Formats: sequence, C-alpha cells, structure tokens
Amino acid sequence: MNETDIQNGLSPEEAAKRAAEGRVNGSAEIKTKSVSQIIRDNTLTFFNFLNIVLVTLVFVFSKDLNDIKNAMFIAIIFCNTGIGIFQEIRAKRTIDRLTLISAPKAHVIRGGTELEIPNSGIVEGDLTVFRSGMQACADSRVVWGDCEVNESLITGESDPINKKAGDMILSGSFVISGEVRAVAEKLGAESFANKITSGAKYLKKAESKMMTAINTILKGISIIIIPLMLLQIANGVFWAKPEQTFNDAVLSSVAAIIAMIPEGLVLLTSVVLAVSAIRLAQNKTLVQNLYCIETLARVDVLCLDKTGTITEGSMQVAETMCLDCTEEELNEGMTALACALSDTNPTFAAVKEHWSGESPLRAADTVPFSSARKWSGANFGEKGTYVMGAGEFILKDKFAPLKKTAEDFAAGGRRVIMLAKAASDFDGKELPGDIKPLAFIAITDKIRAEAPATLKYFAEQDVDIKIISGDNPLTVSCVAQKAGVKDADRYIDASTVENIGEVVDDYTIFGRVTPPQKLELVKALKAKGHTVGMTGDGVNDVLALKEADCSIAMQSGSEAARNVSNLVLLDSNFASMPKVVAEGRRSINNVERSASLFLSKTTYSVLFAIIFVIIQTAFPFKPIQVTLINTLCIGLPSFLLALQPNKELVRGSFISNVIRKAIPNGVSAVIALMAGLAWCRSAGFTQDQISTVLAYVLGAVSFMIVLLACDPMRPWKIGMMAGLIGLFLFGSLYLGWFFSYVPFTEEMVLVTAVVVGCGSVFTLLCNMAVNKIIDRIQKKKKGVA
Repeated sequence: MNETDIQNGLSPEEAAKRAAEGRVNGSAEIKTKSVSQIIRDNTLTFFNFLNIVLVTLVFVFSKDLNDIKNAMFIAIIFCNTGIGIFQEIRAKRTIDRLTLISAPKAHVIRGGTELEIPNSGIVEGDLTVFRSGMQACADSRVVWGDCEVNESLITGESDPINKKAGDMILSGSFVISGEVRAVAEKLGAESFANKITSGAKYLKKAESKMMTAINTILKGISIIIIPLMLLQIANGVFWAKPEQTFNDAVLSSVAAIIAMIPEGLVLLTSVVLAVSAIRLAQNKTLVQNLYCIETLARVDVLCLDKTGTITEGSMQVAETMCLDCTEEELNEGMTALACALSDTNPTFAAVKEHWSGESPLRAADTVPFSSARKWSGANFGEKGTYVMGAGEFILKDKFAPLKKTAEDFAAGGRRVIMLAKAASDFDGKELPGDIKPLAFIAITDKIRAEAPATLKYFAEQDVDIKIISGDNPLTVSCVAQKAGVKDADRYIDASTVENIGEVVDDYTIFGRVTPPQKLELVKALKAKGHTVGMTGDGVNDVLALKEADCSIAMQSGSEAARNVSNLVLLDSNFASMPKVVAEGRRSINNVERSASLFLSKTTYSVLFAIIFVIIQTAFPFKPIQVTLINTLCIGLPSFLLALQPNKELVRGSFISNVIRKAIPNGVSAVIALMAGLAWCRSAGFTQDQISTVLAYVLGAVSFMIVLLACDPMRPWKIGMMAGLIGLFLFGSLYLGWFFSYVPFTEEMVLVTAVVVGCGSVFTLLCNMAVNKIIDRIQKKKKGVA
C-alpha cells in the first residue's frame, strides 16, 4: 500500500460498492422477536381459540340480552392478551436499545477522514485504525506503525505480542500500546475468531423447566376439556334433574369450561419474565434469552475465568525488595520512570498508580517498553539512567546469582520486575554497559473489591465455583485464595490431563485450559446432572459458553462471546450476578406460587364438572358468576403476587411443587361445594339461590387459597386481600343483578356463613397436613442419603 492509500483509505463510493457486493463484515444481530411475532405468539394460542369458540356459543345460544352478559369473560381475555403484548414489546424495545448501544464500534479511514462505524460496517480493504484499548473485529494486516496486542481472548495467554508493518492482527485481539493502521483482509465467517467459534454456530433450543412444566399441564387440560364440555351439555339436556333446555345446558357448560381454563398462566409467565428483563436492563444487564433468567436461578455450578471476574484485568504493586539501594532511592527511581515513560501495558499502569507523585528529574532520553526487549527506561542526565523490566533481560548472564531470590520473591504466582541503574546513557536502544540491579518489585493481579463478597454469596447459596483459566494454575490458585474461593488450593494444570472430564469433581482451579478442554469440562459437569453457568469474555470461551446451561459475557470482552451468551453484563462487573440470580428466583418462585392458584381453580373445576355428570345434576354456575370469581379471586392476586420480591432458594421441581399445592386446594374446594350443595337441596333452595350460595362458597375458599399463597404476610398483602374481598362483595351484593346473584334470605345467610367458615378452615387444615407429610418424607430421604 502506497503512502497515499495509507493516508486516504478507500473512497466512500468504493466502500459502498464493496458493501453492496457483500464484501462486508456482517450485519448487527438483534436477537429479540419482531413485534409481529410477539403479537402472533400472544394471540394465536389454543386457549384463545377455545375462548373465541365459547363466546360464540354464548352469543348463539343466548335467549335474550340478559344472557349475552355471560360473554363478558372475553373482555378479560382481551385485556390479558393486551397486557402480555405490551409488556413483551416494552421488554423487546429495552433489550434492542441496549443491544445497539452496546454494539462495538470500529475506526476506519475513508476518503482521508477518520470515521467511527459499527464493526458490522467494515468492508474488505478498509483502512482500520487501532489504538490502545481497541479490539480488532476483522483479521487485518498492519501497513503503518507498530503496537503490542493482547491475544488472551483468543489463546487464553495474556503475554503481549509486538505487531509491525506486514504482521497480521487477528480478530478478537486487543491493542494494549502503540498505534497502527491496518487493512481489513478477512471478514465475517472468514476471520480467525469466527473460524474458532464455528463450532458454536448451531441452534441451541432455549430450555426452561418452568415452561416445559406449564406446557405439560396445559396439554393435559386441553386433552380433557372438549370431552368434558360435551358431557356437560349432554348431562344438562338428557340426564340432569331438573332437565335444562339446550340453550341453558350450553351456557352452564361454557361456565364449567371457563372455570377450567388457566387463562392467565402463560400470560403471567411471559409478563414476569419480560418485567425481569426490564429490571435487569435497569441494572446494566442485557438479557438475550428470557428463559435464561430462570436457568441462572437453578445453577449449582458456576465456571469463572480469573480475569474480569475475580480480578479487574489490571495489576498492582504488591511488595518491593531493595537489593542495593535504600527505600528513598527506590522511590526516587520508580517515580522518575513513572513520570518520564508513557507505556500503556498493565505492568506499567500498576507502577504509575503506585508511584503517582511528581518527580524533579527530567528525562533527556527514553526507551519505551517492547515485548522483544522486555524492559523500558529513561536517562536523566547527571542522575544517570533508570531501567525497569524483566531481570534476566536487563542483566542477562549477570542475573544468575539473583535468580533464586527472584523466584522466592515471586512465590504465589506474582510477576517480578527489576529496577536497575547505570551512570551512562543508552547506546541507541541498547542498555548501558554499567547497569546494576537496585531492587525487585512484585506485581500481582488486582482483585476486584466486590469479588470476595460475590463469591461468598454463591458459596452461601450452595453454588460450586470452578475457575477455568489459560494462565498458570499456581498463579490462578493464589489469586483465587485471596479472593476467598472455597477449596482454591485444589488446582491442576490441564495441559497434563488427557481427559479433563474425569477429574472435574476433584479440582476447583483448572489452569492452562484450552478452548476444547473448556467445552469438555462443561459437558462433563452437565453429564453429572449439574446445571452449569459460565462467565467468559474471550473468543476462546465461546464453545463452552454456548454449551453451558446459562452463559454470561462481559461487555468489555469479545463480540463473539457476547453474541453466544444469554446474558451480557454491560458494566463488566461480576458483582451484578447476585442481582441476576435474585431476579431469577423471584421469577420462578412467584410464577410457581401463582401457577398453584390457577391450577387450584382448574383442579376443583374439573372435579366439580365430573362429579356433576356422575350425580346427574346441572352445573350450577353461570359464566358471568365464574368471570367475577376468576378475576378477583384468582387472576388479579396471581399477577400482584407474581411481581413481589422473592429471594428464596429454588427447591424441587416446578411441576411437583405446583401440584402439591393445587390438588389439596382443589379437593378442599370441591368438598366445601358439595357440602353446600347438599345443604341447599335439603333446604329446598331454588336453582338461582343454590347458584348464589355456591358462588359465595367458591369465592371464599378461593380467597383462603390466595391467603395461604401470601405467606409470609406483609402489610401490602393484607391491603390487597381486603381490597379484593371488598370488590367481590360490592359486585355480588350491589351489582348482583348484573353478575346473576339473587338477594339473600336468612336461611341462605346461615348456610353460606357455616359452609364458608367450615370450608375455609378445612382448606387451611388440608394444606397444613399435606405440608407436614411432605416435610416428613423429605426428612426421611435426607436421612437415607
């Protein structure tokens, strides 16, 4: 490339032409559903279709306008669907906005002007500019300047590598010092990083135990619901005494089916997860897969890299050792070098932070650090020349007597540099001949201030930590011990292991791990029944991130790692993880709690419908009565309870936890209703009076079920219960003409009060008995284990 091309790069017209030809790095990917998909997924469901059929039946078989009010349940369905669509679109827009904001940018020269463009907009032949801190997103050949790059995101090794004209800067590399201009040669799928991650480019179906359980429940309900409806119609017309007209039989069957449908369950789950995504976005966490919120709450093994999670990715001065100088001379020399040099590598940054004062010495000449020299220095005229760097490169053969001292000083995996001094100046870029050692300086990784507390949190939550790193295992072990990782002294060099899966339970620290070994390690943990979470920031982490049950990437890491991860920590702060886990627990525990309310309703409705067919009695409720009970006794409290804080540990399987609550609640409700029905019949109540009394009994038992779900009780929950009961009483007493409740007689009041009281107490006792039995079984299992 000639001098003009190095200054001007491609013309805007040429760049546009190459982009049109497809010679471009790739388009930015938005991973959320489209608005049309969200609308379709929320509207085109089996239960929505069933509700449309039911409302059509109401309109067709209503005798007059008074019967048409029984179609009011469809308004609740429309409202539920609208809320679900609104919340999902809101979550989508929040996630899309964060995705675009967090998308990495590149600097290119086009037409002689430096531009900042999305990485996806780089075209083949673009003249890219790399400065300290920038990351390469395409394989580019250096045409001007020199720099040092860190390829740890690709190889796992953090040693800087020098790049000059003619050298290739690989995608995924970070520039740590210097400035270069390089021509983009291999883009998109052809780049080195993309070839490494090609093994991660398979479709991995989002797994959700919660949604799998809910879908199983809904599938079972959908199988029985149509036969039960037909039986209800036949029962009302042919078998029930007194017999119903066909129109009345259809309306009572619609009421039975409405009661069975857990119409808000899927919507509730979608809303809870969407709200969680919005809350996490407010805490600088980008959710790229809604179901991963649930998965992270179930994680029992978390695989971490040392850099970016336990450590900041920067260094700090840990200790100094004077060899042939005083502390005052050491500080004078290091402060002078810190002021004179402009190196940008992590070691010098630690030096500059430690010796941050002003120096009276003025440099006459400087030699910057390079990975080839392994040292840097400055001449200060009469004060002589100070040099710092690797002792064996500064003293060369004269370093042998100090080697053992340096090794002992480096104990614990610390990096040791030497301060040396000479009276004479540099010979070009070569060291003076009279150089002599003054001191050793120990540099160590800077542990994140919040890391110990975060690691302690996971230990308290019974989450095992595995540290997987490309660095020396001893170094990683020492850092992990300082950060408080449990069993951090159990480490192994993965390069000495043929099958890492066989030793995965034996060690906590895995050093010198290759990308294939990371993948093998994650697979081995999953094969042992663990739910595996993994954090990573490099291209070398991508295969394992893709395989993990829940993957978390740092925003400061590689684009490849972010693309395959479920979650992206936008502040690159590992301390955000407890918030994410807490949000997952809130989602699972609250949906589980609310699902038990919906399934309690479904349980007693199915049992009630079957029993009424067996005893050949018409279903006593009207659709409008069921709508009031469903809305105030189940629907509203389910949504309110689903959004409350909840940090409890996730225990047991979702479906078993829901069923253990739903079945005793449903059975209690049926027993109370049947007792009420028997009393009403013996008292000679009319059908409308029976319907009113049983609706009150069902409402009261449903409120007791909600009350049990409110544990632990809070003031706002007491207020919620009072408000809902008040609305129910207002609707049934003052709007009874609309909701088909007839006025109470004295005998109706007595029957209702006794059955409601006994039914509520029985529901409470039934729940206590079931919980006691289950606790006893679990204790026996633990005793056997």
